[in-house]
Amino acid sequence: MELNSIQPAAGAKHAKRRVGRGIGSGLGKTAGRGHKGQKSRSGGYHKVGFEGGQMPLQRRLPKRGFKSASLKFNAEVTLAALEQLGLAEVDVLALKQAGLVGQLAKVVKVIKAGELTKSVKLTGIGATAGAKAAIEAAGGSVA
Repeated sequence: MELNSIQPAAGAKHAKRRVGRGIGSGLGKTAGRGHKGQKSRSGGYHKVGFEGGQMPLQRRLPKRGFKSASLKFNAEVTLAALEQLGLAEVDVLALKQAGLVGQLAKVVKVIKAGELTKSVKLTGIGATAGAKAAIEAAGGSVA
């Protein structure tokens, strides 16, 4: 390959549409804009979702729901996941390294789902009442 032989891929380049250049071009007179109306004029445009003055759909529908911005910092871990992890002492960093919680997680809570047979010591991690009972029954502790 030489610098003078470099060319774009086939079909990558195409001629720009030349409008308003007479009848024979197929794009003469109105230049593909149709007849009259706001979109046929130069400088004529409207906002996305504009319905010609009619109340737009996004304003006709009711507002509903709320998504907390702090949810991305909260995470939960099951007893079954702790069982599989197999560590004696578990903290937030260990859970992040194991991939059980997201890297953004700040508040982690253990929920009662699955069984726990191994003794696990939790530090800096919360637990629901049922999960706490299950952990202590298995010989572990929640700090």
